[in-house]
Amino acid sequence: NDPVLHVCAGRIRDYPYAGLGPNDRTCDIDPKQKPNYVIDASGPLPFCYGTGSWAAILADPPYTVEDAGKYGDYPLPTANVILARAFEHKILRLGGRVGLLHYVWPQPPRGRDIREVAVIAVGTGRNNRARWFTVWEER
Repeated sequence: NDPVLHVCAGRIRDYPYAGLGPNDRTCDIDPKQKPNYVIDASGPLPFCYGTGSWAAILADPPYTVEDAGKYGDYPLPTANVILARAFEHKILRLGGRVGLLHYVWPQPPRGRDIREVAVIAVGTGRNNRARWFTVWEER
């Protein structure tokens, strides 16, 4: 029941499983996806309604310029920028974690005590690129 922010959520509501909790919110740059927040993930991420801070943030952005082009003419937020934005302005509660799925194994923002909790290789079958699912927390 903890609130989770889904960044670059796209069509998560269409996934064939119950991927959203009752207090989860979505953000995406494309208003046609009907996100809770229409934002560019390269900019500041929204504060959690009510409490001000999210229990967790999950991000699955387009991985390349070519991938982004499939969704429209929108800017491509990098994995490093999304990770940095997730730890800005105390939008993540103390002990909260950020999960990021991407081709790039991101670099945490400098000057902060942010550590990797997990780095998991994700394969989706033959003739597909593998991805990294990384999990981060601030100490």
